[in-house]
Amino acid sequence: MRRLWTPAWIARHVAMVVLVVGFLGLGWWQISRATAGNSLSWGYAVEWPVFAGFVVYVWWREVKLARRRAEEADAPPAEPAVEPPPAVTAGSRPAVRRPVRVSRGPAAGDVVEDTDLAAYNHYLSWLNANPGARPGDYPG
Repeated sequence: MRRLWTPAWIARHVAMVVLVVGFLGLGWWQISRATAGNSLSWGYAVEWPVFAGFVVYVWWREVKLARRRAEEADAPPAEPAVEPPPAVTAGSRPAVRRPVRVSRGPAAGDVVEDTDLAAYNHYLSWLNANPGARPGDYPG
């Protein structure tokens, strides 16, 4: 619990309270506008309390995660359990199979040369060969 009272957490707590009070205040303001005749404000009167609820949810989740991390950090490291390998019986299949290896080769059939790609690759190789050149200096 002490870790939730660091300066960073105090700032988070204060920000949460300010945001919730501000959002609920804006919701109340929209209710007063809606009762005065502004029908669009009814939607906002519902929206602002939803925002306040979201802020409370995020704050609660972050507090819960911080407490869980603190408990995990304070807990002594557990000794790894050594388990014997599972017994393999005849006819049983392993749980994890080896990946299938496929040799990659050129595709069969006619290979069509992409002229635009070849021109672009030539342009890039020219730029690489001439590091001080500008793209407008390209002779092609």
